[in-house]
Amino acid sequence: MQFNTALLHKADASDPNGATLPPVYQVSAFSHGSAEKLEEVFHNKAPGFAYSRIGNPTVDAFEKRIAALEGGIGAVACSSGMAAVTMSLLNILQSGDEIIAGAGLFGGTIDLLRDLQAFGIVTRFADSITAESVGSLINDRTKAVFTELIGNPKLDIVDIRAVSEVCHKHGIPLLIDSTTATPYLVHPFEYGADVVIHSTSKYINGSGDAISGVIIDSGHFSWNPERYPGFSEYKRFGKFAYLARLRNDIWRNTGCCLAPFHAFLNTIGLETLGLRMEKICCNAQKLAEFFAHTPGIEVNYPGLASSPSHTLAEAQFGGKGGAILTIRTGSKERAFRLMNHLQYAKIATNIGDVRTLVIHPASTIYAHSSEAEQELAGVYSDTIRISVGIEDAEDLIADFSQAIEASQS
Repeated sequence: MQFNTALLHKADASDPNGATLPPVYQVSAFSHGSAEKLEEVFHNKAPGFAYSRIGNPTVDAFEKRIAALEGGIGAVACSSGMAAVTMSLLNILQSGDEIIAGAGLFGGTIDLLRDLQAFGIVTRFADSITAESVGSLINDRTKAVFTELIGNPKLDIVDIRAVSEVCHKHGIPLLIDSTTATPYLVHPFEYGADVVIHSTSKYINGSGDAISGVIIDSGHFSWNPERYPGFSEYKRFGKFAYLARLRNDIWRNTGCCLAPFHAFLNTIGLETLGLRMEKICCNAQKLAEFFAHTPGIEVNYPGLASSPSHTLAEAQFGGKGGAILTIRTGSKERAFRLMNHLQYAKIATNIGDVRTLVIHPASTIYAHSSEAEQELAGVYSDTIRISVGIEDAEDLIADFSQAIEASQS
């Protein structure tokens, strides 16, 4: 199947009543005909559902679609993108372990990694995730390398194949947050990634109406119980060990399950992902080219030849630059004036909506970061992050043009 066909028909769940979308099972519990059957379901000895915190048919259908789309062996949906990041890491870590991560991560993820220090889990940050930087930071306590595929908002791109080769040489998994790339641009498992995470609140949902996240496992990494003691009792699950432990331990016990109705909304959004991303990437390219020829504005976008990440965007994303770009305006005051004069673009803290959204990262999502940490993330006092939507490119260009002119006064 090609991409858009796969969105509709790959892992399509059949319904006995002929529903074209998975029905919303908005219930807490599921009854069974006998105590013996419920016992079997509870102990994973028979298919079925017992309690929506543990499993739900609507959520299950969404997970299967995502896993099939990414080429994974299975997926676990979570209540938010941050929950998915947290669960993906805690599933394999314990006190005394270390993570290698890029310093340019999303501000909320950096805050999470700081929080983990209280539990004895230390993160060693690299200015950027490359084969060289990862290789220099690995030690006998390193248990995971975590990175965003496209930095948000730094917009640096990770060479998945090169980094995964270094990780695997040392017996370490590579976990990739592919939210900003989406399966439309790349399938990270094909380049050697082991676990992929999405904040499905963003492009997969597409309409900004559901908070959610998902973890997908490739099934390729061998979880050696000597290095990862938590997998001792799950070794018998073979390639499904990561998912089996996730479902039966940390994810299940923390209760960060996805609501059935949000899974339904995500399924609706997923079916138009290809159409939306094609339009959004096209719009982003045109808008970036407009900024590149606008005096007083400095633009960063992987689709431009001037971007340091342009070569990797060409190689991994088929020449597309993604759906986010940033501009620098010269001062925080001018950035605010520009944003306040926009008529179509909305000032909001989100990405991946059908609408174009703008935010001043330094004063919002990076408010807890030092100036040095902000600069490593590509955030400056005059930076505006733009999440491009599906409006007509000509209207977006006209809107930013008038706002730029108004911001000069």
